[in-house]
Amino acid sequence: MTKLVFATNNPHKLKELQAILGDEFELLGLKDIGCNEDIPEDQPSLEGNARQKAFYVYDKFGYDCFADDTGLEVEALNNEPGVFSARYAGEEKNPQANMDKLLENMAKIKYRKARFRTVISLVVNGDEMQFEGIVEGEITRQKQGDSGFGYDPVFLPEGFTKTFAEMDLEQKNKISHRGRAVQKLVGHLKTIEPNK
Repeated sequence: MTKLVFATNNPHKLKELQAILGDEFELLGLKDIGCNEDIPEDQPSLEGNARQKAFYVYDKFGYDCFADDTGLEVEALNNEPGVFSARYAGEEKNPQANMDKLLENMAKIKYRKARFRTVISLVVNGDEMQFEGIVEGEITRQKQGDSGFGYDPVFLPEGFTKTFAEMDLEQKNKISHRGRAVQKLVGHLKTIEPNK
């Protein structure tokens, strides 16, 4: 079985991806390889952050690895918060404060089109490939729903009447940006034979 590191400390993400990948790959998290430090994420783009995290693990620990970065891009705000989505309202990365700031900035704006974008960087044998997942939608006028995380309560995906925070996980995963990027990653992983 091939070992592959997912640069995350989130056990839910790990479990979810292991289920999708099946038993050809053994998925390891950062704790499994003894990486307890905060991996830097100081690039100006989602692509750059995902690349920085994946190569950090590959260079320092020697494992084939993939990492993701996600941003919410609101057209009327010049695609803000984008790469700063997690710390839109400050370095403490408070999701409620981030949503409050976004709703405040959007209060007088009629045009509410937005999209969630996830970029996954996969590094195998020192070579990188990137996979992108996008879901289009719009920003609601108030928070709706209490599941999910991040901006889910204010994001209404195109063609749906529920925000991400009002959907169950299975429904969200079928249409989400991360789900779409992961499907591309998985499709690619099934065609390669990484280092043992």
